[in-house]
Formats: sequence, structure tokens, C-alpha cells
Amino acid sequence: MTAPTPAPTSWLTSPPRTTRIYVASTLYGVATLAAAIDADRFTPVDRSILLVSNNAATPETTAGPDTAPGFERLRSRFDEVLSWNEAISPFHPGGWSPRGDDVPLWERYLRLTWGLGDDRVELALESIQVDPALAIARIFTGAPVDVYADGLMSYGPTRNKIDPLVGTRVRRLLHLDLVPDLKPLLLTEFGVEPELVPTDVFLKVLGQLGESEGELPGGLPGPETEPALILGQYLSALSILTPEEEEELHLTMVRGAHERGHSHVVFKPHPTAPAAWNRTLEKEAERIGVHLTVLDSPVLAEVLYQRMRPALVVGCFSTALLTASAFYGLPVARTGTELLLERLAPYQNSNRVPVTIVDALLPDLDATKQQKPLSTTELKGLLGAVGFAMQPQIYPGLRTATEDYLSRHLTDRTWRYFKRRRLTALALPGALPSQLSFIPRNATVRKVARRARSVKRSFKRTALG
Repeated sequence: MTAPTPAPTSWLTSPPRTTRIYVASTLYGVATLAAAIDADRFTPVDRSILLVSNNAATPETTAGPDTAPGFERLRSRFDEVLSWNEAISPFHPGGWSPRGDDVPLWERYLRLTWGLGDDRVELALESIQVDPALAIARIFTGAPVDVYADGLMSYGPTRNKIDPLVGTRVRRLLHLDLVPDLKPLLLTEFGVEPELVPTDVFLKVLGQLGESEGELPGGLPGPETEPALILGQYLSALSILTPEEEEELHLTMVRGAHERGHSHVVFKPHPTAPAAWNRTLEKEAERIGVHLTVLDSPVLAEVLYQRMRPALVVGCFSTALLTASAFYGLPVARTGTELLLERLAPYQNSNRVPVTIVDALLPDLDATKQQKPLSTTELKGLLGAVGFAMQPQIYPGLRTATEDYLSRHLTDRTWRYFKRRRLTALALPGALPSQLSFIPRNATVRKVARRARSVKRSFKRTALG
């Protein structure tokens, strides 16, 4: 008697399910993911997890995106919400990554903790160049990765050289159309193609965030008062400006809004900025006769655009300036960008591209400093040259185009976006003549020059006396 043929293995086992882990550190990031999901930019999966990371310097005392006003309206897009901070406690998300030998242990631990089992994992990450996104990509070795852009930085180069074991797994870059017709440079060294998240869908998601009266601060001026909205940033925390300089920058914004005829001003401070700045602003507003409202709730600027319809939005280089202009058609003005272009160090600082875009496209708050904004074609050439100067080893293919741009377009208008020393180091047009290149580094020459200036000043004083 012949033994029965065993059933094929495929009849007894089902294929592994797919779980996609979306990682977000801001409510803006969650809204971007929600819009991408609503627009069918992600294929359906068996299970979806929103992994929230609170990257604040002291996350224990700072609210995360899952506690921000309006988050519950986005919650339904995901099956579960988990905390990265809890998973790696007591480590800080921004400063921890597993050692190479520990990667398998961490993957086993997270699969057990999050009930992943043998699931096929997919990742949707922001800021893949740094932790926590980079750490998560390393732990889930082999998982395909989709990256979604964190604002204007996507138009610049990848800030660090990414391990090919991570970079080659990136399938695409999802981004918002903040600068129409401008293609992101981020991750192009791996052949990653950008894909737009539709603006109308994103605006619909933002509209959901602004629907609830109870989740927004009271006392906001209405459109009839033609208020100005000031977007605060915490640049001193990044050691770009001193606290005193940043406080003066905010004061300049209030004065500038007043000079443009706005008697009602709303200040939206950075969530981690010191409260002392608010009191200084209040005193200055009272002195010049401006009614100032300081927000004490972490509301997205885009929600305020819907509720207030500000007559002017003022900032330094916040991405929200571009959403105000491109998505809501609001008047905008920037200030402080020229100082930041000078201060940003090293030249590779990833904030350089956002500052460059805002400076090149948006009008200055000071009416006496107006310049014609660059066209999209001009901006493409500029950002290609800036990107190469920032990361020449990652984008060597941009050298020829950069040399061509600098040889033809290095003018009084564009010099602010480059550093002569950087151009010299890279042997690019605009560099110091070779016979003079030793001067910045020669201590003896600098000492003689200082002495000569001192003698010249003494001579002038004697002549005047």
C-alpha cells in the first residue's frame, strides 16, 4: 500500500504578514505621513505602527507629538502608537545607536516587545542621516525604507555619508511641494527618486487639525485686525547665535511688523525656548504700542494660518514661511538670514540650504533691503553649487556644473551664499589667488597687518589733534 503524499508546505503555512513602522518626531511629520497615507502613497499592509520619538533635549519635561493638540485627529491612520523613548530608555533618541555587535539582539528585543514575530518589516523614516532614524534602519537590517522629507532640508545634500547597507535600501523620498518645480537633492547619490505628497491632501489633513476649538489657544486676534504672526526659532541652542542675539532677532521682528502697520502681533515661540524672551518681547511691544499675544500651546503654524489668516508672517528661515507663502498665499517676510549665512559653521552645516532658500526667495522685513527674488532656474543652479560646496565627496558629479555656475553667476547678489575660503579649499572659481592663499593662515602676516592698522589709527589721531 502506497503511503499518502504529504501536503505541500504552502498549504500548511501562511506567508508572513507585513508590518510598516512609521517614525515621527513632530506633529508636522505625523501630518505629512497622514497625508501620504490618505493619498495612497503607501500600499496597504497587515499592521501599521506609528513610532513616536521625542527628540527634545529633556523629553521628560517636553510634550511629544502624540500629546500635541490635534494629534487624535490623525491617530486613526495607524493601528498602534508606540514610543521609541520607552523602547530604548534610559538612552536619548538623538544620541544613541546600537553597537554593531548588538544589532541582532536589539532586533530580537524589539520584535518581542512590539509583537512583530517573523513579520516582514517596512520602515517610513524622517532624517535618515541621523539618529533615531538611522538607528532604527540599522536595527531592522534588510527592511525596505521610504524616507519622507523634513522640510526645506530635503532640497540640500545628505548631511552625512550614509552606510550603503542603509542607503541602498531607500526606495523613494516623499516630500511636500514647498518650492514648486525644485527637485530635492537629498539621497540622490543612491539614485533615490522624489515623489510628491499632493498639496491638496496635505491641506485637508491640516484642516482637520484646526477644526476643534477646544484644542487651540483662546484670545487669538481675528483676520479683521490684520495681525502679524511671528515664528520664533531657538538658534542659540544650536550655537548659531548667542541668546542675546536671538532675543534681539525676535525684537527686530516685532518692531518690523509694527513699522509695516500691524498693531496686533502674535508670537509663536519655539517649544524649548526660554520664557524670559517672552517677557522681553512683551515689554518692547508695550513700549511701541503693539498688542502682543504669546502662544503657550504647541500649535502648528499652519493651524494658525487657518484660524487667524494673518496679514503677515515673519520668521528667520522656518519651513513654515514657505507653507504660508506656497500653500496659503499669505504675505511673508524674513529677517536675520544674512547674519546666519555668515555665522553658520562649518560650511557643511545642514541649515545652510534652508537659510539660502528663504533668503533667495522671500522679501526682507526691512523695506530698505528689498532684492528681486531668484527665479526657479536661478535657484536650481545656486542650490546645486551650494550642495556641491557642502558635500563634494558625496556629489562629485556636480563639480562641472558648480564651476560653470560660479564662473558666470558669482555676483554681489550671490556671494553671500559662499565662503571664499571654502571655494579656495575646493579649487573653485572665486577662490583666493594661489600666491595669496597663505595669508589667512599666516600668523606673522596677520600680526604685521594689525600693527600697521594700529599705527595708521595713531597717525590719524595725531593729525586731528
